[in-house]
Amino acid sequence: MYALIEFAGKQFKVEEGSSIKVPYVDSSVGSKVVFDKILYMDDGKNKKVGTPTVEGVKVDAEIVSHGKERKIVVFKFKRRKGYQKKNTHRQEYSILKVGKVGKLRKATSKSSDEGSKSVKSTSSSKVSSDKKVKPATKKPATKKPATKKPAAKKPAAKKPAAKKPAAKKPAAKKETKE
Repeated sequence: MYALIEFAGKQFKVEEGSSIKVPYVDSSVGSKVVFDKILYMDDGKNKKVGTPTVEGVKVDAEIVSHGKERKIVVFKFKRRKGYQKKNTHRQEYSILKVGKVGKLRKATSKSSDEGSKSVKSTSSSKVSSDKKVKPATKKPATKKPATKKPAAKKPAAKKPAAKKPAAKKPAAKKETKE
């Protein structure tokens, strides 16, 4: 029996009793985690493909440990500009031990539906037992005439007159020696 789950934007194949390495889960070691987004379920006899998820199925897991990945160097540079930035970082992860892969109990979902129905029925009975309230009469909406303000026209910016090039002086005459 195995399932494909989606967790933190990634997909994992899980089986009962297997361990998976997932992005960091902000809970203490030993706490329980429940996965509701089951994309595919195979129980040996039946195969269920979700659209997009399989309804009524969950996967239980327990956090075994936390840790950090090996260091990754992030080096940025722009060629021929003298720009270089070096940065490093270590991604955190959690290791989960998969417990039970199975279906949700249908009895719990029915009892929650019945509870919500009873709340609805009591709220409707309260409304009927109150004093008779006249329906609010709506006044016709008065339309205000649209007042348009004329847009202030700005005169176009005048371009400065192009300067005329200064007149060239006549070239000096060269004297020739004879």
